Amino acid sequence: MEQQNLNTTVTEFVLLGLTQNRGLQYFLFVVFFIVYITTWLGNFTIIIAVITDYQLHTPMYFLLANLAFLDVSDSSVNAPKLLLGLLSQCNIISFNECLLQMFFFHLIGAAMMFCLVIMALDRYVAIYKPLQYLTIMNRGMCVGLMTGAWLGGFAHSIVQIELILQLPFCGPNVLDNFYCDVPQVIKLACADTYLVEILMVSNGGLLLIIVFIILLTSYTIILVKIKTHVTEGNHKALATCGAQITVVSLIFIPGIVIDAQPFKKLPMGKMVSVLYTLVTPMLNPMIYTLRNTEMKKAIRRLMNRMLMPAKKIDMIYF
Repeated sequence: MEQQNLNTTVTEFVLLGLTQNRGLQYFLFVVFFIVYITTWLGNFTIIIAVITDYQLHTPMYFLLANLAFLDVSDSSVNAPKLLLGLLSQCNIISFNECLLQMFFFHLIGAAMMFCLVIMALDRYVAIYKPLQYLTIMNRGMCVGLMTGAWLGGFAHSIVQIELILQLPFCGPNVLDNFYCDVPQVIKLACADTYLVEILMVSNGGLLLIIVFIILLTSYTIILVKIKTHVTEGNHKALATCGAQITVVSLIFIPGIVIDAQPFKKLPMGKMVSVLYTLVTPMLNPMIYTLRNTEMKKAIRRLMNRMLMPAKKIDMIYF
């Protein structure tokens, strides 16, 4: 009997989701659907504004548009499956679909982490080398750095998936979450996973902590420089850095809570995951828009351009 079980290959996983209460599921579906649509609208508004407004054709806004694209992508990895499960109670995910979900989740998450490092570097150059800023952070440099961020994300993600592919799955297939989470999937393996767990923590949680410390140190250095040279331009720089620090905290702190101790089940683990995967991508464009006068002006100009044809049509009709 035991031998037969060991020879059985798991082909699908059961996701328990957030709750089994049907009424609460419908309520959460409405809430998360609104959050998901808001995420798309907010982030694509930033992307379109940066592309169409020549005043935003600068390194900082190029990086911001890339971060907005990453936010939409990050949200789209898990949100559709969550919404489908809440609405239809279809909580089955195939093994291959689970692997793809984990691959893209870690690919985009790591690329976002490296993008935030690049944005901190951009602010450092802008504050410490203002006269050489556009020369150093030229278009080629920005594209090269973002390409490196995606390649870094790919390397990080492929290591995670490779660790899982080395493990046999022959029995338990229930995941107490709303998406495929690497630590929980590893726990279902029919083998000793101690070494794999150590490698995963090193590649995930430890990396997050190190990069978070580097980012906080970088922004501290930048803020000290800004404080010692108080000008109107530096007030704008202070607002920009404040927005970036807020975004960094929203992304890294929940990530560290989840990944730094991934094999310990936390009482609020699912809620932290919701914050990390759904709410933060929605809040990021709001934070950057509220703290950035140029972005708000650019969005107004974008809205005016979109409404102008409608006004012309009304004038012709009447």
